[in-house]
This record gives sequence, C-alpha cells and structure tokens, in this order.
Amino acid sequence: MASLQLNLKPFKILTPFKYTSCSSSGTPKWGKIQCSATSNPKKSYNITLLPGDGIGPEVVSVAKQVLNLTASLEGIEFKYQEMPVGGAALDLTGVPLPEETLSVAKQSDAILLGAIGGYKWDANEKHLKPETGLLQLREGLGVFANLRPATVLPQLIDSSTLKREVAQGVDLMVVRELTGGIYFGKPRGFGKNENGDEIGFNTEVYATYEIDRIARVAFETARKRRGKLCSVDKANVLEASMLWRKRVTMMASEYPDVELTHMYVDNAAMQLIRDPKQFDTIVTNNIFGDILSDEASMLTGSIGMLPSASIGDSGPGLYEPIHGSAPDIAGQDKANPLATVLSVAMLLKYGLQEEAAAKRIENAVLETLDKGFRTGDLFSTGMKLVGCKEMGEQVLKSIDSQRLAAV
Repeated sequence: MASLQLNLKPFKILTPFKYTSCSSSGTPKWGKIQCSATSNPKKSYNITLLPGDGIGPEVVSVAKQVLNLTASLEGIEFKYQEMPVGGAALDLTGVPLPEETLSVAKQSDAILLGAIGGYKWDANEKHLKPETGLLQLREGLGVFANLRPATVLPQLIDSSTLKREVAQGVDLMVVRELTGGIYFGKPRGFGKNENGDEIGFNTEVYATYEIDRIARVAFETARKRRGKLCSVDKANVLEASMLWRKRVTMMASEYPDVELTHMYVDNAAMQLIRDPKQFDTIVTNNIFGDILSDEASMLTGSIGMLPSASIGDSGPGLYEPIHGSAPDIAGQDKANPLATVLSVAMLLKYGLQEEAAAKRIENAVLETLDKGFRTGDLFSTGMKLVGCKEMGEQVLKSIDSQRLAAV
C-alpha cells in the first residue's frame, strides 16, 4: 500500500488544555461541549468545530467520527465545541464571525473548519458575506502560513486530467502567505477617477516581517521534504514582489541545504501543468497562493482530496479542506469527506503532535481507496460509487481493521 506522506513537522509546541467537565447531552447545539468516549485517557484536547455552510456540516460530521474512533484506539480524549461561522453565523447572529466563535476558537487546541459560503448570501454587502468571516477568523487567530499539500496517490492517478506519465509521482507543498497582501491591504474601496468614472481599488502591500516569517516557514518545510524551494512572485512588474524576492533571497543564506529558485507566477501556473514533478515546496503571496494551490489540487484528480493547515507563531492552528461549500450538492450525501478527514490527520500531526493517531487515519484513507470506494468526484468505471456517509463508514472500518490486525 502506498504511503501518504505530507512531509512536514510541527513548528510550535502547544500548551496542554486544562481539563473541564463536559456534557453528556446527545443533541449537538452551538457551543455545546461533547466528549469522545475513552477509558482512562492519556491526554485531553479541546477542539473547536466550525461546520459552516453547504457541505461543511456533512464532511465535518464524518471527520468527527473518525477523530472519535482514532481517539479511542490511541487513548486520547477530545472535547468539542461547535460554533457558527460564515453563512450559518449570519443567519443566527447577523454577522459572519461572532465574537464568541473567535473567543472559543482562540482558547482551543485546534480548529476544524468545514466550508464557508453559498448562493444565499452572494448579494450581501461585503462586511456581511460569509467569506468575510473566514478572513476575519484567519486574522483573529494570527494564522499567517497556509500549508496545502498536493500528492497524486497511485490509487487515483487515473482521476487526474493529466497524462499518467505527467501526474505520476507528483508530491508538492504550497506554502501560502495568508494574512497580508491584496486581500488585506489598504487603501481599498470604491471611488471615482478624474474623469468621473467609477473605480474599484485594492492594495498589494507586504512588510519585511510578513515576508520573512512566511519565508522561514517555507524554508523549514523544504528542509524537511526534498530540500527544494521555489519562490513565486511577479518581480518583473510589482514592487511588492520585488521586495518579496529580495527578502526571500536574503534568507536563503541561512539555509544552505535548501536549493532556492524563483519563478514568475504566470510561468509557475504553466509549469504546474507542464511538469509538476519539478516542484517540491512552493512559497508565494496570498493571491498567487490562492490560485496556484487550487490549480495544484486538480493535479490529484479532485479538489475533494486535499487538506490544508493554517498556522501562526503561537496559538491553535486552523485545519480545513480546500474545497468550497458546494451548495449544489449540499444535503444530498454526495460530498467527498476525505479532504476533511485528511485535514484531521494534519490537525493531529502538526497541531497536537499525535503522529501515531494521524498515521492511522492516513493509512485508513489509503486502504479505503485501495478497496475501490469512490465518491462521485472520483468515480470511474470498475470502482464502487458511495456517498459521503458511506465513505466515512468505510474509513472507520479501515481504522478498526488496523486495531484488529494489531491484536
């Protein structure tokens, strides 16, 4: 069975969560604490669940079941607080990120997010859009580094739209700066120019400290992978990119064991399709990373397979699948939960340093795929078409089979 390696080690050590009692109530409600059932647990962690919108609640429900079973086998206890964010929060509270949600998230050991957004709120003013809540959440948590692995698994190589010889062996990591750049830069807004035409404007701006800290995460990531780092910018046109390239180049002297290259973003977009195996670790700014990481996801065959981790200098990390809320299939049991399940594996490995538990989940996903189970986004002739819940049940069976094999 192929090994699923995300090839990244923790950057920070989290302080233990102080034990508190929890309710045994059966029906989840916003803010209700729930526990996974374990006997004499070795460790206890507080997890904030943010199901969000669309397919978010479906995939988070599956991931929670996977967490609970893994916890029972590893002697870990999880306490959950489920809070509203995005459109769900708008409907409940009138804002996309309630203060209570951010406060609870900050006090937890890790945060699992489902998805945010939907057609229902598309016409809202910008400050009342679900996506604004996500940006506020990232900023409030101080998670500036987004880590998005893209690995083409042998079981899914034929799901890639690329030729087999191009897709086979692809294993890369996109390190995206998450809290700066044009998404947060000021001034921004609407106005009129000297001719009276209406204009919209945004500002791409980076300070040296923002570039330095994301570059360091990227160099450390590359050092723990295959020792190659490609910095993507637009330094031939943009001053912000010129500074970016200057600072990344300066930091390279601290990492003589890492091979640094630079690439313009338009060329990088082309090269990801032409020859993706040339990449090991990519570091880039917020908007370029947003686009390139989604492009990289399709190398694997489906955006429904890719997890992500967002981390900062301290405090809890934010773990989420990179897919959107998919309102067209929400509530129809068609969603692929594996990206969220693998996000849970990242949460365990990089947020809680529970590497054995993470490995159980990674192996279970591979075993489930080996058995031929596929959701609609991955389905091909000869495979077994299943829904979100059934895919989750198969992952649980695979985790349980590991326990039985170890007995």
